[in-house]
Amino acid sequence: MSYSSTDVITYKNPVGGMSNIGDPFVLKTEGSYYMYATSAPNGFKVWQSDNLVDWEEKGLAYSKDDQPVVWGTEAFWAPEVIFHRNQYYMTYSARNQEGHLRIAVATSQDPLGPFIDINRDIVKEEGSFIDAHIFIDEDGTPYCYYVRDCSENIIDGQHVSQIFVQKMNDELTELLGEPQLVIQPDCEWEVIAGNYQWNEGPFVLKHEGKYYLMYSANLYASSDYSVGYAVATKPMGPFVKAEENPILVKDMNAGISGPGHNSVTVGPDNETLYIVYHIHTHPDKPSGNRQMAIDRLYFEDGKLKVDGPTSDEQEIKLK
Repeated sequence: MSYSSTDVITYKNPVGGMSNIGDPFVLKTEGSYYMYATSAPNGFKVWQSDNLVDWEEKGLAYSKDDQPVVWGTEAFWAPEVIFHRNQYYMTYSARNQEGHLRIAVATSQDPLGPFIDINRDIVKEEGSFIDAHIFIDEDGTPYCYYVRDCSENIIDGQHVSQIFVQKMNDELTELLGEPQLVIQPDCEWEVIAGNYQWNEGPFVLKHEGKYYLMYSANLYASSDYSVGYAVATKPMGPFVKAEENPILVKDMNAGISGPGHNSVTVGPDNETLYIVYHIHTHPDKPSGNRQMAIDRLYFEDGKLKVDGPTSDEQEIKLK
């Protein structure tokens, strides 16, 4: 990367220098960026950056061994962190001792952790659940979007991952009301002909009164893993998928395989939006070994667009 007198930093994907990660989530707070990811067998590592390009590993933000009650056994996946009511809240999923994937909430006074569980099982339905995403609307109402995982969700003989939403209490410790299905695999690009189907990795943006639900489809270990979005006028839907989906897809000629499970953050200039996502470390052998990539994201005529995936030199405005 390089700097210039125009207050711009340049980079090329992948960024950060880390591998063997997945599901990168970037939080901007207190003048710094923090990236949490599927990254360790016993919890979640955290990286810190001042500019979205140069990242330093800071150790484990969450460790199952630090918890008053050790409930997770493996499959520590997809951490997300938000700042709310003067503390940091992490949502994540892990496999419990009965073998089910469940969603928990942990808190910390520091974005670097340690995060300590305050609710080890927020979804009260039976089955396996992953990829929790908390969105707090402008009126202060929190919503939790999450995935009923296809490992146990069988519909008409097919394993299907579906995205649901529920309101949360103000303390972000409980889900309220009944689960509302928002989207499920129903488009050709989502490979709905397969025995396993995915809509997962939800992330919500609000723009000019509309709610944009980003999601990933297809197997994470496939080069065809891609990102789409759906739009609604209310946070609980109904959501309508965009005709131009998917908006982020592989570019094997550029060595980019399986771009997906994204988050969105604002750049150092506090204006430009960036999509943060993972790509396969070895494009010719896609697997759970992934790296982080970032590209510019923007709205145009009510549509959500991504300048990417890129592998050539890109710029980030610092001011």
